[in-house]
Amino acid sequence: MNPRLAASLLAAALFFAAITNYVPAFVDAEGRVFGLFRLDIYKDALHLASALWALAAVLLGRAASVSFLRLFGTLYFLDGICGVLTGASFLDLSLFIHGIARDMPWMISILSSVPHLLLGGFGMATGWLGARRG
Repeated sequence: MNPRLAASLLAAALFFAAITNYVPAFVDAEGRVFGLFRLDIYKDALHLASALWALAAVLLGRAASVSFLRLFGTLYFLDGICGVLTGASFLDLSLFIHGIARDMPWMISILSSVPHLLLGGFGMATGWLGARRG
């Protein structure tokens, strides 16, 4: 896949993640997005900053897009693994601030980490493998 297209898709997904907390249809009565997790302004800002980083990479060209995909994809995927194992994230510093989320059910940890694993995996695959082909 074209690295600029891949980075554009990630930018769109990250913009979507940044706004989900503000769309009533996505938030349950307890303030959880999709009934799974709570987002706050800090996490929203991280998603927005990542989306802007992706967009900047797209505008700067192929090499910047490949670098973004490789770095972002790897970090985001590792954050997803961290989320599955600990119920917390290192990218938003919650693992260091709050520690391991022992009170979070295992299935919620997994489901909350799926977007990071999928988007990170997509970034890694298109940045490390796809960029070599195209």
